[in-house]
Amino acid sequence: MAHSVVMPELGESVTEGTITQWLKSVGDTVAVDEPLLEVSTDKVDTEVPSPVAGVLLEIKAQEDDTIDVGEVIAIIGDADEAPAEQPAQPAQQAAPAPAAEEKPAQSAQPAQSADAADATDVVMPELGESVTEGTITQWLKSVGDTVAVDEPLLEVSTDKVDTEVPSPVAGTILEILAAEDDTVDVGDVIVRIGTPGAAPTQQAAPTETQAPAEQPAQPAQQAAPAPAAEEKPAQSAQPAQSADAADATDVVMPELGESVTEGTITQWLKSVGDTVAVDEPLLEVSTDKVDTEVPSPVAGTILEILAAEDDTVDVGDVIVRIGTPGAAPTQQAAPTETQAPAEQPAQPAQQAAPAPAAEEKPAQSAQPAQSADAADATDVVMPELGESVTEGTITQWLKSVGDTVAVDEPLLEVSTDKVDTEVPSPVAGTILEILAAEDDTVDVGDVIVRIGTPGAAPTQQAAPTETQAPAEQPAQPAQQAAPAPAAEEKPAQSAQPAQQPEKVNNGNVPYVTPLVRKLAEKHGVDLSTVEGTGVGGRIRKQDVLAAANGADTGSATDSQSKSNAQAADPRANWSTKSVDPAKAELIGTTQKVNRIREITAAKMVEALQISAQLTHLQEVDVTKIAELRKQHKPAFQQKHGVNLTYLPFFVKATVEALISHPNVNASYNAETKEMTYHSDVNVAIAVDTPRGLLTPVIHKAQDLSLVDIAKAIVELADKARNNKLKPNDLTGATFTVTNIGSEGALSDTPILVPPQAGILGTAAIQKRPVVVTEDGVDAIAIRQMCYLPFTYDHQVVDGADAGRFTATIKDRLETANFEAELEL
Repeated sequence: MAHSVVMPELGESVTEGTITQWLKSVGDTVAVDEPLLEVSTDKVDTEVPSPVAGVLLEIKAQEDDTIDVGEVIAIIGDADEAPAEQPAQPAQQAAPAPAAEEKPAQSAQPAQSADAADATDVVMPELGESVTEGTITQWLKSVGDTVAVDEPLLEVSTDKVDTEVPSPVAGTILEILAAEDDTVDVGDVIVRIGTPGAAPTQQAAPTETQAPAEQPAQPAQQAAPAPAAEEKPAQSAQPAQSADAADATDVVMPELGESVTEGTITQWLKSVGDTVAVDEPLLEVSTDKVDTEVPSPVAGTILEILAAEDDTVDVGDVIVRIGTPGAAPTQQAAPTETQAPAEQPAQPAQQAAPAPAAEEKPAQSAQPAQSADAADATDVVMPELGESVTEGTITQWLKSVGDTVAVDEPLLEVSTDKVDTEVPSPVAGTILEILAAEDDTVDVGDVIVRIGTPGAAPTQQAAPTETQAPAEQPAQPAQQAAPAPAAEEKPAQSAQPAQQPEKVNNGNVPYVTPLVRKLAEKHGVDLSTVEGTGVGGRIRKQDVLAAANGADTGSATDSQSKSNAQAADPRANWSTKSVDPAKAELIGTTQKVNRIREITAAKMVEALQISAQLTHLQEVDVTKIAELRKQHKPAFQQKHGVNLTYLPFFVKATVEALISHPNVNASYNAETKEMTYHSDVNVAIAVDTPRGLLTPVIHKAQDLSLVDIAKAIVELADKARNNKLKPNDLTGATFTVTNIGSEGALSDTPILVPPQAGILGTAAIQKRPVVVTEDGVDAIAIRQMCYLPFTYDHQVVDGADAGRFTATIKDRLETANFEAELEL
C-alpha cells in the first residue's frame, strides 16, 4: 500500500523548505525514521526521516527545489506497487505492509506473502539526540498478547534515559525478535504486531483472512475506535457508532521531549463540532520543558473532547476524537444545517465560522441571507502575540478594502506591551471589510478583518443596510483617512490632540507603543518633544523616563515646575535603572504563577536535594579579549550579521575545557553507581525572558566554531524570547553557562540542574587596579577583570578537578588567541 511523504513543518511560521540532498534513491528500502533527505529552511538545516517503512517508489521533488509545507515529495510503498494508489493513504499511516515484505530474513514464516499486509514491524526508536542503540531491560508483553496504540510494549535503557516504548499500532504480538538484555541498534526490528485474526496464521499455515485488509486505511493514531466506543459509552453520545467508528481517529497526548511523560492542557483552541485540517493547532499543552501547540494529525470534525483544560494527561492517553464531518452530528443534537461544517475544511485555523457567528452575534453581522456567501469569507481575528498577551493595538493598516492579498502577505501592524509586529493574512482573497480602525485596542480572538472572494464582497456589505450601519461605521473611516469621523468615534480620548503633532510634524516618527504612551501620560511628558533613541528614532520607555526625571528644559519656569513636582512626589528621585514600570501592578496582589515559574521552583529545590553542590570562584583578566572585541566588532557584525559579545568567547573556552576535562562533562547515576562520560558537549545558555528563565541548548558545541557559537546564541535567545523554542531545543544539555553579569552582578552561586555536573557563571566585566608582573617587576595596572563562579556536583567532580577545569578556561581567555577564529 503506497504512502505519500509530504514536506514537514520544520518550525513555527516555516512555510517551505529547500531540498539540499536526497539520501535515498528510487528503489531503495527504508525503515521507519530512517533519513530520506536533507532540507534547508531559513531557520534550520535538518534531515527528514521516513514516516513509514517500505520501498521508495517515486521522488516527486528534485534537489534544490523549494517545496511548500504539506506538498508531496516522495511515494513509499511495496516494490511492485503502482504510485497511483497513494492518495488514499493518510500522512500518519505507518504503512505496515512494506516493512514485512522488505525483511523476510527476520521472520521464519515461509508463506508470508498473503499476511504481510496484516503485520507491522516495530523498530528500536531513537530515544534522544546521538543515541544509537538501546538495551531491552524488560518485555511488558508476550507473543499472543493484544496491545492498543501507545500501550507500553517494553522497557529500554540507553546511556541517557530509561523509558518505556509504546506500541505504534493496535494488534496482536506475532513475534518478538530481540530478547531481554539484548542491545539493539536504533532502527532494527524488535517486535512484529498484526491483527488478532492474523496471529495464528502468521505462525502456522496462512489462510486468506480478509477482515484485516480494511485496516491499512486507518492512521497510526487510531486506537480502534469501535471497541473504545463500546468500552466507554458514557463518553460518546453515538448510539449506533458501528458505521462511523471507522471514520474516527483517537488523538493522543504526544511525547513533547525526551523523558517527558505527561502534559497539562492549558487551552483548547477548538471545540466539539469544529472542523480542523491536518496540522491545524488543536490545543496548547505545557510540560516541565516547553509550552507548545499540538496540531491535528488528521483532517475532520471534532467529535469528542476527552480531557479538560488544566488536566494533566499521560503521554499516549487519548485527548480528543476526530472523525468525518458526517459523523459529527451524531454526537450533537442533530442540527439542520449539516452542510456548513462540510464546506469548511479548506478554511484555515483563523476562520471563526462566519455563518454560526452571524447567528450567535446578530449585532455584529445582521446579514440574513449569508448562507451562500459565508463559505467565501474568512474572519481574521486578532492573534495571540505572546503568552499572557490579551490584546493588541492596531498601529497601521497595510491593506485597504478591495485589495487582494496572498497567504502570509502582511495585513496590518499591531503593537502589544511586549512586541511590535506585522500580522500576515492566513488566507488568499479580497479584503471585504475592515472591522477595527487604527489605534483601536482589540482583544485577542476578536474579528478585525473579513477576507473572501472578489465576487462575495458586495453581498457581504450590501443587503442589511438598516441594522448594519452602526456596525460598519467604525471600520470605514480607517480606510478613508477621514479625520472628522475618527474624532467623533473617540471623543473621550483627551490624549488625541497631544498625539497628533507627533504624526503631523514628522511623518517618519515611528509609532509609540501603548506602554510608552501610558508612561508618558503618567509622567506628563509631551511625546512630540522627546527624541527617540530606539531603532529608526523610535521612542522607548527609557526615553520617556529620562524626559520625566532628568531633562533640562532650559527654562526657569520649567525647572521650578519640575522641582515642585519632585517635592510633591517623593519617588521622583528614585532610580529607574533596570525597573519595569509594568510590574508596579503586582503590588498587593496574589496571582497564580505561569508554568515556567512553577517548573523552575520545583526543579531548583529538587536539584539542591539530589546533588552535592558547591561553588568555586575564579578571577580572569579579559583585557586582551576586550581589546580584540573592540577592534573587530564592526567588521564581525558586517560579515556575520550578529553582534560580537563577550559570551561566545566564554562559551568557546568552556567547550574546549569540557573536552579536555571529560570528567566534568559527565553524569552520575546514584542508583546504578555508574558514571557516564558524554561524547557530545551540549551547552545550555540561560536566557531571561518575559515568561521566566529558559535554558535552550547548543547541541554538539564541540563541532562549532566561534562564529557558529555566536550565531547559535543569538538564534536561541531570539527563539526563547519569542516563544518559538521546540522541545529538542530544551533537552540534552550536559553543561550550562549563565551570564549573571548582564545586570552588573560581580558574582553568584548558580544552581546546577542534574544530571549535569556543572554550571559556569560569567560575571560583570569591570576595570580594576591589579598587580601585574612584567620582566620580574611588579606594577599596578588598570585591567578588565571578571569573576567566573563555577558550581559543580561533588558527586561527580572533586575540588581539585574543579580548580583544574577553571584554570584551563582562565588560561584560554587570558591568552585570547581568538583573532583567526573570527573568520574576518
